[in-house]
Amino acid sequence: MDGNGRWAEQRRKPRTFGHKNGITAAKRILKAAISLHIEYVTLYTFSTENWSRPKREVNYLMRLLKQHMRMDSDFYHSNRIRVRHSGSMDGLPEDVQKEIVKVQAATAEYDAVTAILAINYGGRDEIMRAFAKYREAETGQNDQYSVEAFQNYLDNPDIPDPDLIIRTAGEMRLSNFLLWESAYSELYFSDKLWPDWGPDDLLEALEHYSRRKRKFGGTT
Repeated sequence: MDGNGRWAEQRRKPRTFGHKNGITAAKRILKAAISLHIEYVTLYTFSTENWSRPKREVNYLMRLLKQHMRMDSDFYHSNRIRVRHSGSMDGLPEDVQKEIVKVQAATAEYDAVTAILAINYGGRDEIMRAFAKYREAETGQNDQYSVEAFQNYLDNPDIPDPDLIIRTAGEMRLSNFLLWESAYSELYFSDKLWPDWGPDDLLEALEHYSRRKRKFGGTT
């Protein structure tokens, strides 16, 4: 969800203004996903690399995340959105951790769409954390390592791999997002800044996706 800072700067506003409107855009897209019967949406909310941003901006983002999960709980309940978390809890402020745990528990039974919030997430970090758990659990099991067994130790092993990955604001790389899960995902890049995104943009991305022929390594 790129372009929040640039969007704010274009309006001569602080970057924090862009982040706040980025959350509004995320809510628009989640509601559009429900109407389109999309079952899973992963939102790259805060990456492991984002800690290198200015401390003031990082602190604001942590406060914004906490406030969003607390004050926008009605949004998740009224739209029956199940919230899941992906990423490492380690390093997150304790109050943010508590809000993540709370919103996951409160929405666990909802089924309109599953929104996976990738907070303190990095693809390499997820793989390394999964490897550590895998090695500890599988050691001594005749060393019968397999892709299928390893996947069970990822952050959300019950969530299907993404069919489509969308990146906004003209950026054209994965930037450490779902590196394991995106092995056969289709990619879509948009020049539009994230706070400007709405249902029509999601529809356009899906129309592009619908015209692609997925082979999964095959030749047909």
